[in-house]
Amino acid sequence: MSLATPTLNTACLRLRPFTQADADPLFALHSSSHVMRYWDSPPWNERARAEGFLNRCDEMADQGTGARVAIDRASDGVFVGWCGLTGWNPDYRSASLGYVLDEAMWGHGYATEAVHALLLWAFDTLDLNRVQAETDTRNAASARVLEKIGFVREGTLREDCVVNGEVSDSWVFGLIRREWQPTAVPVPAPPTN
Repeated sequence: MSLATPTLNTACLRLRPFTQADADPLFALHSSSHVMRYWDSPPWNERARAEGFLNRCDEMADQGTGARVAIDRASDGVFVGWCGLTGWNPDYRSASLGYVLDEAMWGHGYATEAVHALLLWAFDTLDLNRVQAETDTRNAASARVLEKIGFVREGTLREDCVVNGEVSDSWVFGLIRREWQPTAVPVPAPPTN
């Protein structure tokens, strides 16, 4: 069963299906060692990785196992990053959340706004009961995003990642449907320029 990747509009953002035109900004995002320092794999060093990512997004939609969306700033169409739900299991009504934003977009509330919009769609469309997310324990900003949305820290995976020889721990967060409060997340006002 395929799953149509949504287009979602928020106060400041537009979440949309990826296109092949996203390969360059996607590669720039994932090749940044600073942006990827808390990720579970090293930065990309080949543009072909971006093309593979885009192909996997299409496969995921075709197979109905999740949805990844590009995030653009609504005011000017600038690529902000991406977020997605993967590993959707209709029997367990669960999925895993992930997101990456360009460093220039940090601190504007965009991650919270994008993830909140994706979850609004997913709880309705996928009839989710549980969403899980993991973040490196050193990534306090990502943990704050998850907690603002209502995720609860459920545990620590000790030394679960080794990237470029560096060992790190991850926190596991969960959001349960009965605890989801879709109106509880403040959405920032559009910038006034």
